[in-house]
Amino acid sequence: MRRILTGIQSSGTPHLGNVLGAILPAIKMSQEEGTQSLFFIADFHALTTVKDGTTLQKNILHTAATWLAFGFDTETHLLYRQSDLPQVMELCWHLSCLTPYPMLANAHSFKDKKEQLHNVNAGLFFYPVLMAADILLYRANEVPVGKDQQQHLEITRDLGQAFNTKYGETLVIPEAKINASTGIVPGTDGRKMSKSYGNFINIFGSEKEIKQQVFGIQTDSTPLEAPKDPETCNVFQILKHVAPPSLSEGIHKKYREGGYGYGHAKKDLLGAILSTYQKERDRFDEYLETPEMVFQTLKKGAAKAKGIADKTLEEVRQRTGLTFH
Repeated sequence: MRRILTGIQSSGTPHLGNVLGAILPAIKMSQEEGTQSLFFIADFHALTTVKDGTTLQKNILHTAATWLAFGFDTETHLLYRQSDLPQVMELCWHLSCLTPYPMLANAHSFKDKKEQLHNVNAGLFFYPVLMAADILLYRANEVPVGKDQQQHLEITRDLGQAFNTKYGETLVIPEAKINASTGIVPGTDGRKMSKSYGNFINIFGSEKEIKQQVFGIQTDSTPLEAPKDPETCNVFQILKHVAPPSLSEGIHKKYREGGYGYGHAKKDLLGAILSTYQKERDRFDEYLETPEMVFQTLKKGAAKAKGIADKTLEEVRQRTGLTFH
């Protein structure tokens, strides 16, 4: 049985980039024969940036509702909250005692912010170690990651191998699973779609909110009647991930022919988002109306994951000398 693990931060309602780049590919992988998928909501990680308990609870609910709205099978696989299994924190400590300082100082999660060290907390600095514990605790064979997360997965592999070298073969060393077909989903300004950039599209927002975000996509000043290059247009680069192939191919042709303005493209993108995700939007709203059911589902997933976590941690404690024989 091949074990797949992935997580998503509970830093707010997952946006279109999260859905296309992480959630849908992970759910598709879970449907492959001979796999067991463990998907977790990384609420411990969220504490590095979210400092309000009510906001964090809301974010957890919205994140779980998104996975469920897109049809993740929680009977066959596991969906759980990271914080429901504190075993991950003990393994994080074991791994941190094998982690050289330069490894974390060179991690993207720290380097991107080191020019403003007053905004960097120790949790952010240790982010890659906790991520490694998230993965190694559950003996995952494969981890779906975006290109921007490859470095953190390599750190996980290095720390797992360091533990095995020091104490003997104990931890499973995971492989990265990169979804090359999706890649990085562009945001409304052409950069990677991200909440930190404020360039995201919230497919679970009201139609008015989505329209505002779509019509805020940056475009150039090419006149309506002139031919346009869809490969350099932010609107089309988002639309091609959302619209059915027949629609995106037709719009691609309109770009080349001219007489098709960016306003037309944005209107078509808005329509594609609303029609493609209508079923998921309805389910999402239903889950928000029944939060008790969502949190019960997470508890059931955590109970199943506990058996794997306890076994791994017991072996780690024996290897390191914390358990007497």
